[in-house]
Amino acid sequence: MLKASSLLAIATLTSCGSLPSASVEEKKSQTPLKAEFINPYKSGTYNHFKAQPGYPKTYNVYKNTSLLSKTNSSNSSVIIDLSEQRGRLLNGSTVVMDYPVSTGTAKHKTPTGTFSITEKIIDKRSNLYGKILDENGTVVKSNADSRIDKAPEGGKFLGASMAHWMRLTNDGIGMHKGNVPRYPASHGCIRHPGSVVPIVFSKVKSGTKVTIRP
Repeated sequence: MLKASSLLAIATLTSCGSLPSASVEEKKSQTPLKAEFINPYKSGTYNHFKAQPGYPKTYNVYKNTSLLSKTNSSNSSVIIDLSEQRGRLLNGSTVVMDYPVSTGTAKHKTPTGTFSITEKIIDKRSNLYGKILDENGTVVKSNADSRIDKAPEGGKFLGASMAHWMRLTNDGIGMHKGNVPRYPASHGCIRHPGSVVPIVFSKVKSGTKVTIRP
């Protein structure tokens, strides 16, 4: 006959160790599964690029390399999409490059409509926006407007760099190199990334059509 102490030990083992908790498989079945994104389009195609999560806010650039090499000022055009903050270089009706841009803020809106490039300058500086320097070259105002802010004696106004300038309007709206956050941040111009703007600049001419969509 088992002693009372042995019976107590068996009872303890039964109550503490022999009753299994939920199995691993049961736990797995209780964990919600995350849906895995599967891009339905062929890798490398424009549809595949646009279908990727994060588009259009991505900084990534799409290039149709083979057709881009055949794109020139005789067959190119540009589309700027304000709502998506994206620019597109086209060869005929085919997109050969899709890239991020930053356009005008609510206070300094980028105009919509159809325009033509009227001027191309590789090295250009703004005559409206830039910095105020003192006589020693020290910046005394970094976000200056030449119509309002005056340089101190011996100092000067230094216009903001607008490299690879492509003018669209007579009142100073154009496309150029600049800082490109993923939201509107310019004084009305269409800022292009430094890695993109030389390509666009080389593929267009005075007279190239640029469409700016809302």
